[in-house]
Amino acid sequence: MSRKPELRGRAARLARLFPAGRARQAARTPFVLLVVLLLGGGLIGLLVLNSALSEGSFKLDDLQKQTKNLTDEEQALQRDIDAYSAPDALQRRARELGMVPGGDPVFLGPDGTVKGVPGPAALRQTTAPRAPEALGTQSAGAPAPTATGSGPATAPAASVPATASGPTPTPALTPGTSPTTTPGR
Repeated sequence: MSRKPELRGRAARLARLFPAGRARQAARTPFVLLVVLLLGGGLIGLLVLNSALSEGSFKLDDLQKQTKNLTDEEQALQRDIDAYSAPDALQRRARELGMVPGGDPVFLGPDGTVKGVPGPAALRQTTAPRAPEALGTQSAGAPAPTATGSGPATAPAASVPATASGPTPTPALTPGTSPTTTPGR
């Protein structure tokens, strides 16, 4: 079949000076270098990517721990709020401040009639009252002014006895007068 032609003369002498496999080896060298560089670059890229992923994993772990701690703190604060806003806790703190439960309520009808009979607040004192300076508010003995009304024929507010520490009765309103209101309400 095809065989390399034999060189004669001057060409044969020159061919003997160079080794026979040198031409193929010279063509392989750039390819081998390219493959080695690609493999080395790939390994370095994988190393950098692995380091970045593990750093992100550590950050994620820290953030998850922080989230768990903040969630636990939020739940503890919510339990505290629930404990402070429970009815028995509110009642206990109100009694510590010198407050007493209200008496029987009365209702003012749209036509100005009073429905119900007012009653005084119960004066039960289970704890010693604090000094007004310690409370930082108005004393328990001096009630805030309130506006109550009564019907034209009956005046139940006048029949309620006033106590020394209880609320003072206010004058009854006549049907023609109305309580003052704040503008915008």
